[in-house]
Amino acid sequence: MRSSHPKKTRDRAPAAARVPLGTKTVRPEDDQERAFLVGIELRTRGRSGAKVTAQAQAAREAAQLQPAAGGKSGAPGAPSHSAGKSNGHKPAIPEFDADESLAELRTLAGSAGANVVGEILQRRDRPDPATLIGAGKLEEIAGAAASVDADLLLFDHDLTASQQRNIEKIVKRRVIDRTQLILDIFARHARTREGQLQVELAQLQYMLPRLAGRGVEMSQLGGGIGTRGPGETQLETDRRKIYRRVRHVEQQLENVRRIRAQQRQRRESAPVATVALVGYTNAGKSTLFNALTQAAVLSSPRMFATLDPTIRAVVLPSKRKILMSDTVGFIRNLPHTLVSAFRATLEEVQRASLIVHVSDASSRLSAEQDAQVEIVLKELEAEKKPRLRVMNKIDLLDEEMAENLINDSLREGAQSQGTGSDGIKTVYVSAVEGTGLDRLLARIDATIEEDRVSRVHLRVPQKEGKVLAMLEAKARIYSRAYKDGAVELEVEAPESVVRRVREWVVKGPGLRDVLKQGPNVPIVGS
Repeated sequence: MRSSHPKKTRDRAPAAARVPLGTKTVRPEDDQERAFLVGIELRTRGRSGAKVTAQAQAAREAAQLQPAAGGKSGAPGAPSHSAGKSNGHKPAIPEFDADESLAELRTLAGSAGANVVGEILQRRDRPDPATLIGAGKLEEIAGAAASVDADLLLFDHDLTASQQRNIEKIVKRRVIDRTQLILDIFARHARTREGQLQVELAQLQYMLPRLAGRGVEMSQLGGGIGTRGPGETQLETDRRKIYRRVRHVEQQLENVRRIRAQQRQRRESAPVATVALVGYTNAGKSTLFNALTQAAVLSSPRMFATLDPTIRAVVLPSKRKILMSDTVGFIRNLPHTLVSAFRATLEEVQRASLIVHVSDASSRLSAEQDAQVEIVLKELEAEKKPRLRVMNKIDLLDEEMAENLINDSLREGAQSQGTGSDGIKTVYVSAVEGTGLDRLLARIDATIEEDRVSRVHLRVPQKEGKVLAMLEAKARIYSRAYKDGAVELEVEAPESVVRRVREWVVKGPGLRDVLKQGPNVPIVGS
């Protein structure tokens, strides 16, 4: 259909064409939606959780020097945690205060492409059932939003369907709550078919209880006088369509889950460990993943820049191979619909041999963020998995402070050597500068149980060139001597490699269990 205003169309096209290709331009503010932020702090929660707030403050102070928490976990800062001193038990989960939560909402709005033009914080004893913040405060917000010509209101709280409708009637603008905002960011960043399906399912589940119909006036059948009632309403039709679409998407995701299970089964048939990177959004997981695997995953300061899982092989110092996966970032009050919809993706965390928890060492909220990650891991039933704590972004800390943290971590690592997986060990790294990556790989190597490394003495004929090349590629050679047409080697190699060269083993402690399993064991990468 042709435009009814051809002159305006012709005037607009040349203006866009005058921008030269390759010129870096800034997106005009007129193209962005103008958002007004509304935060809420419930005083009842603050009074009942006064001790929690004090602990959170103590955790932040400790994080400035040693940004981690957890008793014997090997994380520096644990001894100075005030909660640990007060009761000797696991500290209560610290919470974000209202200002910090509003600052996080501001970052989320920027990730969604909104231009924040104003914000307001309301403190109440309890939420208002009809409008959350009260009719009087809502009138004030409506005036403030109108004065800055805001297009929509973003609430840092979940809204019920009735609350959202009541607020929109008063402010005469679109209203979006925190969950809907996060879903919109996920929809923007989903690239693969799997990611798009998972986001669509979460959006449909969020939308279903918020359908607003017009009841009898939308009836598709007219009832006779005194004979029958109204027919199916438009609301019921929409609800039925959404239910049908939800079932269809769930079936497609079940196929995705089945394919992932088959891929995982093939991986697990070989002695290859899997390591999952988890952490709060914007902690630098994708940057660390790229630094360790030389991948080209998008790394961005925007929240939830990475949604689709990526798996790459990494060679450890012992020449063992592992599979490392980069997963979606977590956030405070992560919508349950997202956790359930992304179950196929998050199964990589549930089945991982080791979870690498990445935290932002430069953030004074690292203790609170780590607590939120623990909540999501518990929801995934992965809180008891072997864990390694990684404090990223030490390049943003003071140089002397960073060196002290690294030295403390090395001392504690030396003291806990040989204790297995008792506690959460901590490694300080800078993914951007590459600092500490060798220590991280060495710590992962020492923690992984699959395909354990053994030290053996070999006597291999020189004519066995393939075997010698394999040992060069897949084992650490400590000594080499040529004698009587053979090569005598002292090597440290994974069990899969030792079984392959069992006929040339001269001696090696603890090899009986390795050798009796036979030579027909696949070797990763061969």
